[in-house]
Amino acid sequence: MKRRLMKGISLLTLVFLIGIMLQLSLKSELTAYASSDDPYKQRFLELWEELHDPSNGYFSSHGIPYHAVETLIVEAPDYGHLTTSEAMSYYLWLEALYGKFTGDFSYFMKAWETIEKYMIPTEQDQPNRSMAGYNPAKPATYAPEWEEPSMYPSQLDFSAPVGIDPIYNELVSTYGTNTIYGMHWLLDVDNWYGFGRRADRISSPAYINTFQRGSQESVWETIPQPCWDDLTIGGRNGFLDLFVGDSQYSAQFKYTNAPDADARAIQATYWANQWAKEHGVNLSQYVKKASRMGDYLRYAMFDKYFRKIGDSKQAGTGYDAAHYLLSWYYAWGGGITADWAWIIGCSHVHAGYQNPMTAWILANDPEFKPESPNGANDWAKSLERQLEFYQWLQSAEGAIAGGATNSYKGRYETLPAGISTFYGMAYEEHPVYLDPGSNTWFGFQAWTMQRVAEYYYLTGDTRAEQLLDKWVDWIKSVVRLNSDGTFEIPGNLEWSGQPDTWTGTYTGNPNLHVSVVSYGTDLGAAGSLANALLYYAKTSGDDEARNLAKELLDRMWNLYRDDKGLSAPETREDYVRFFEQEVYVPQGWSGTMPNGDRIEPGVTFLDIRSKYLNDPDYPKLQQAYNEGKAPVFNYHRFWAQCDIAIANGLYSILFGSEQANDSFITPTSATFDKNNQEDISVTVTYNGNTLLGIKSGSSYLIEGVDYIVNGDVIIIKKEFLAGQATGSISLLFDFSAGLDRTLTIDIIDTGGGEEPVEPVEPVEGVLIIQSFNANTQEISNSIMPRFRIYNSGNTSIPLSEVKLRYYYTVDGDKPQNFWCDWASIGSSNVTGTFVKMDGATTGADYYLEIGFTPQAGTLEPGASIEVQGRFSKIDWTDYTQTNDYSFNPTASSYVDFNKITAYISGNLVYGIEP
Repeated sequence: MKRRLMKGISLLTLVFLIGIMLQLSLKSELTAYASSDDPYKQRFLELWEELHDPSNGYFSSHGIPYHAVETLIVEAPDYGHLTTSEAMSYYLWLEALYGKFTGDFSYFMKAWETIEKYMIPTEQDQPNRSMAGYNPAKPATYAPEWEEPSMYPSQLDFSAPVGIDPIYNELVSTYGTNTIYGMHWLLDVDNWYGFGRRADRISSPAYINTFQRGSQESVWETIPQPCWDDLTIGGRNGFLDLFVGDSQYSAQFKYTNAPDADARAIQATYWANQWAKEHGVNLSQYVKKASRMGDYLRYAMFDKYFRKIGDSKQAGTGYDAAHYLLSWYYAWGGGITADWAWIIGCSHVHAGYQNPMTAWILANDPEFKPESPNGANDWAKSLERQLEFYQWLQSAEGAIAGGATNSYKGRYETLPAGISTFYGMAYEEHPVYLDPGSNTWFGFQAWTMQRVAEYYYLTGDTRAEQLLDKWVDWIKSVVRLNSDGTFEIPGNLEWSGQPDTWTGTYTGNPNLHVSVVSYGTDLGAAGSLANALLYYAKTSGDDEARNLAKELLDRMWNLYRDDKGLSAPETREDYVRFFEQEVYVPQGWSGTMPNGDRIEPGVTFLDIRSKYLNDPDYPKLQQAYNEGKAPVFNYHRFWAQCDIAIANGLYSILFGSEQANDSFITPTSATFDKNNQEDISVTVTYNGNTLLGIKSGSSYLIEGVDYIVNGDVIIIKKEFLAGQATGSISLLFDFSAGLDRTLTIDIIDTGGGEEPVEPVEPVEGVLIIQSFNANTQEISNSIMPRFRIYNSGNTSIPLSEVKLRYYYTVDGDKPQNFWCDWASIGSSNVTGTFVKMDGATTGADYYLEIGFTPQAGTLEPGASIEVQGRFSKIDWTDYTQTNDYSFNPTASSYVDFNKITAYISGNLVYGIEP
């Protein structure tokens, strides 16, 4: 026995020593990464280490990030060791940036696997047999929403109109399952409440929910309930009859998605994928997960009961129920013991939830485009609608107002006279929640405009630029950098007036105003604000914005750094509601929480959460209440630590002291035909960097054999390309600093290697081209032509044989980028090539040639397609449009215009060349 005990001690000691060695090894690696870099990169790595240090308590034993390190905290979650899909999306973003700096993307992979295992309900949590009972012609039974918790339960109305779900069948067909692939928003990580997973009372983590009872139900007035309600916990009907009135109740599961979190997860995965390519790491399987999540996220684009947008008393017939915005939630559920299911969208839309960056990714990036037939097109429409939504809601000062609803008062009531509308939806100062008002918190300004700024950085879209120009001017006027080294950002905002009814053009909204009613040091919001300013500064060249972001980051670090991250003291006036807030329970209703706490009329917030009495911070709370004082707490919220870390890392990427400007290559895609072999030439703009090499997978090409460097021209040798298999290959241009760049080459073989190729007969046809310029500014850093191509003949025309040319003056020859923002035949089927003309002529020394892939299909007689394009120089310097041959400053919609030329099989069929 003694010998066995000694062996056990020896083994424990060995395990302990190994753990210490691993920690020291990790710290050594991080020190090596940070030692020679700028302080902002070092800050990111320091915070990353703090977050992953087990002694700091950010993660559970399952590897799930808590909402906060501290447990006594009530805001959206009502306990600190719950977590949210928001925290999980920040987790992905944090690990993506860690991969950028270190080349180690295993933490990013682990984060995605944690999300799939714990945050996305599995087939056990939403049985496929039940979800298969869903009828998309009858998505859910209507229940009106009410203002006060005391007006619940809300009676189900089986006679009220409900529209048709137009995306369910295509999702089932695409993914081969009836289950929903989206995160539930709230998780009891350690099973603090005791519901357990699927009501077993024991297992953790457990899916739970809180908010269920109208716009005045604050977190202080909620009754926590299990998502898997088998009627064994709570009252006679579980928790169901607290919220919904029915004649009988069935055991059921129900989940709610927070669309902004899923969208952030996709956004983070996009950057992880871009950065992984720099290190030769393949994240394609995680890209597919994000793409799939985006496909299901479209449920947030639909009215709650699929009623018509702008005509909400009528049931929708499909996409007439789509507002194409990211609403407050979507939700789904079904029977535990019976095979039935329901799905709802949401009628209420908050500006703070929009994410044009994610919409652009899902609509335009070939790797992220959803697999469903309509997914990419729906996101392309969402991008346009979101940008319009921001324009509609931008106040006279520049801040973004609340949002809109398609269900006035939550009951589809008739809109009162004089209320402003957006596509028929009514303006709401505070969508969804009024206690406190959902658009009082300044953080929503920073969160949502960070996404606009990131989208602007990536695309240069002038609509985003105009929004940000005004918003950043407002930010500069309200952020305080005090002479003593402190700072203050807005805490709560107040709104007056309303926007002008949307007619397609921003009016300046002279009757919509914002004022700052309080200031504070919300560190998470400050980090997000810095992030937004940095993307804007990098793209616009506004150095004041960069310096403001830098000051915020520096002052936060100097003032609030502690041994767990960053934390500022918070005075919590609302914590009196622990003791005084009565939670409404209907007369005659009684039940118990899993720990035995009674749920009955007259209970308080604390009465049904008596476990708080054992919280280590409870004595401090009780003492402050006894003394009539507001307690002061320091919190370490996971999302806030991530926001600060990410902003510091971003400063390093965009403006770090040793960070060179990014290099660029043009083109970024090409085609090599084995039957007609030619070298591929790539022009490089070095921006002070040097090319270290070119990688295919994990192997470097051989200079002088596989490629030749001739100054700023790199020649990829045809001998190398001929040895590659048909399909697509990616070549990574590895630069000494800044972003690496990828050249995608499609390897084809038109000869097939056997039979000689038959000559292709030229295609004949008749086309009419209509066009206009979406941006008619005289001086602009982006040109935005719109095209409508109409087949006026009587024969079908393969679009792969069609070319359009837009003629212009480059006004300073630089490499250029083309984006197809939207096309009716799919953006990925549109190509854009820049051609320098052999001889300049009046109004033109370049033309943009628009082409189409074979997958674009044919243009039938009498049919038309639309293409919305945009291009700019890589350094975002300006064009003068007024001297461009194809520029039309007078048209605001499609008109015939013969200064755009069209070709079929190389033959001019429309327009006049300059």
